[in-house]
Amino acid sequence: MYSDIKSILQLVSLTLAHGIEEVVLCPGSRNAPIVETFSQCAAFKCHAVTDERSAGFVALGAALRTGHPVAVCCTSGSALLNLHPAVAEAYYQQVPLLVISADRPQAWIGQMDGQTLPQPDVFRTLVKKSVSLPEIHSAEDEWYSNRLINEALLEMTHHTCGPVHINLPISEPLFRFSVTKLPEERVIRRYTHRDIDTLAELLNRYPRRMVIQGQSNPSDRQYYSTTQQGFVWLAEHIGNAEEQEVIRNFDTALYLLSEEEKHALAPDVVITFSGHIVSKRLKQYLRAIPPKVHLHISPDGSMPDLFCALSGVVELSPEEFWQALAARGGVSASDYAASWHKVTASIPAPHAPYSELRAIGELMHQLPDDSVLHLANSSVVRFAQLYPLKPTIMVQCNRGTSGIEGSLSTAVGYASGCTRLNFIAIGDLSFFYDMNALWSEALTSNLRILLLNNGGGEIFHILPGLKMQQVAHNYIAADHTTSAKGWAEERGVRYICAHNEEQLLAAMSEFTAPSPCDHPLMLEVFTSKEQDAAILKDYYHQIKQQ
Repeated sequence: MYSDIKSILQLVSLTLAHGIEEVVLCPGSRNAPIVETFSQCAAFKCHAVTDERSAGFVALGAALRTGHPVAVCCTSGSALLNLHPAVAEAYYQQVPLLVISADRPQAWIGQMDGQTLPQPDVFRTLVKKSVSLPEIHSAEDEWYSNRLINEALLEMTHHTCGPVHINLPISEPLFRFSVTKLPEERVIRRYTHRDIDTLAELLNRYPRRMVIQGQSNPSDRQYYSTTQQGFVWLAEHIGNAEEQEVIRNFDTALYLLSEEEKHALAPDVVITFSGHIVSKRLKQYLRAIPPKVHLHISPDGSMPDLFCALSGVVELSPEEFWQALAARGGVSASDYAASWHKVTASIPAPHAPYSELRAIGELMHQLPDDSVLHLANSSVVRFAQLYPLKPTIMVQCNRGTSGIEGSLSTAVGYASGCTRLNFIAIGDLSFFYDMNALWSEALTSNLRILLLNNGGGEIFHILPGLKMQQVAHNYIAADHTTSAKGWAEERGVRYICAHNEEQLLAAMSEFTAPSPCDHPLMLEVFTSKEQDAAILKDYYHQIKQQ
């Protein structure tokens, strides 16, 4: 019988799935449920060693003998410290050694309870990876624990071999052994160039294949048309994808689809690569209806599990992966992409009355060819996604952490060494937070700033579930009545503004004119955030009725 503690069942099941067959077990009460579960599984060859210092070296010797990872398990407290010499030796000999330590609940560390000390990261730089598992009380805990175990076990043999440490806080009761079968846990695999045939065979098992291209630097643009026919390809403007068949309005489509339609279009396989994705709807969609296979293309081998369904990490650059896949003939044809194109082709871009949304739409429509578009975070990057974009436009956005700070400064720095016209669309809070960017000597005349000023944080008026009382507006949405006119003119920026549709259309023609200017240019568009939110809501309502 096995322990009923879920983190222990996960660990033992995944240890077996990742090919570990030998375990050195040390005595103790806190690790008793781990020891019992390992020892009751006939697939493991277990060794009993009382002295932890000796046990670590016994495990080291077994790993040297077999050339495969070996685990050693100890109880909490100073028992773990006695493994330190063996861990150091394994690190410098590059031996795959798995250290498993039982721990007391975090709340009791440093409270004069017995056999307690801070165990996470105790080996510091002498292990390749150290994780401390959560005690599992929810589905999210279970997913998180599974991911941490997979990451640690894969890291033992990643590039060079070496030791890793998995720490398990365990609450009482400890001695409940009622489980008769180890669970089938999700196993995350790592793939390299030699596995392309295996990956192609895996992809060909499923006809519904989706590629999601995250944020990509414009300088990294690549054509993948040789493999596109077998996939539906999704990318936002920040993906800078040049392919004509890429679907960019998928976020709006997900808003319109019924639950039945979402299930009918759900992918069996998802391949992700490059950086971040803005669409919350896409993340929620693929978490609610997870793919059978999720492969993430990751040159450095990192393992982001965005949809809680990661099954493999492809340790290649995107270019290497798609070229290798194309070289072996790509994948089988599928009509899956046509189903997505049928849904998304008829979705209209907004044609809004005077508003922040209208201003962004006019900018997207009138941008000169070969210019660079910088998008600030929050509402701006989301509203821009509702409009088509010319294929010659490069898009930049700070989506690494998605903060409001630094969008203007980043645009200033980019434009300062760039021969193209640079446009930035930015909301008022982001602008005023970063207004010192105009104080920079790097400010150049090829920069044009579309400042969308609706007197506060509009996104707080469109977030579902956030109902603000009037008194809270000043604290949450940062209501204000500030204009950038004085500061812009002080810094030598040519300033124009708009308060209505007629002024907006006239100003936007000047703002987007392809001819160079002698000074940076700012167009400040004044709107009402309440009206902006209502117009956006009306757009979604109208397309829902079509």
